[in-house]
Amino acid sequence: MFAVFKTGGKQYRAQEGEVLNVEKLNAKEGQEFSFEEVLLVEGDGDPLIGTPFIKGAVVQAKILRNFKDDKVIVFKKKRRKQYRRTQGHRQELTEVQVEKIVVGKAPAPKAKAAPKKAEDKKVDEMVEELKAEVKKAAKPVKKAAPAKPKTSEEKPAEAKPEDKAAAKPEAKAEAKPTKPKAEAKHKAEAKPKVEPKAKAEAKPAAKKPAAKPAAKAKKTTPVKE
Repeated sequence: MFAVFKTGGKQYRAQEGEVLNVEKLNAKEGQEFSFEEVLLVEGDGDPLIGTPFIKGAVVQAKILRNFKDDKVIVFKKKRRKQYRRTQGHRQELTEVQVEKIVVGKAPAPKAKAAPKKAEDKKVDEMVEELKAEVKKAAKPVKKAAPAKPKTSEEKPAEAKPEDKAAAKPEAKAEAKPTKPKAEAKHKAEAKPKVEPKAKAEAKPAAKKPAAKPAAKAKKTTPVKE
């Protein structure tokens, strides 16, 4: 019969009487320790597989000693950069001996709560009464709903016949000022439009050169014979 349990982020296969080196545990030498994160247990019958752990399965072990593993050298180098680092590390481990593999361990019963005394019951009732009074006082007073504004959808009230009679002369009086506007339109349309071509055709007459004054007649002197 063997079991697979988890501790320190690693999984170990254990049999009864076997000695294992696991990650350091917070326990002293000679103390008993139980691993409760059991993943698998296999014996004579079918194997039990946890999801992820098996409920009630425990691997009981005894702490033999706490020690450090062999040194591991860590060397770092970057070529052509003159960078070299050397570091050593020794992992802390715990040596344990598996004593027993237990399957189906019943959980410890929970302690029952002590019954309340008569004095405690009275105090609880007083507290509940105070809470009820506070809730009543905290209820807000309902305010009157404001009047809804009239919307465009609401139909106006039908006018009475007296109102209709009074509204007719006003409508006629309002219709009079529309006539001068129509007359103004007819006058604007009646104005003849001056064709721009006529202006372009009317060119100023070319100026005639002024007449030159007549040449003065030369005076002739009589020749004596």
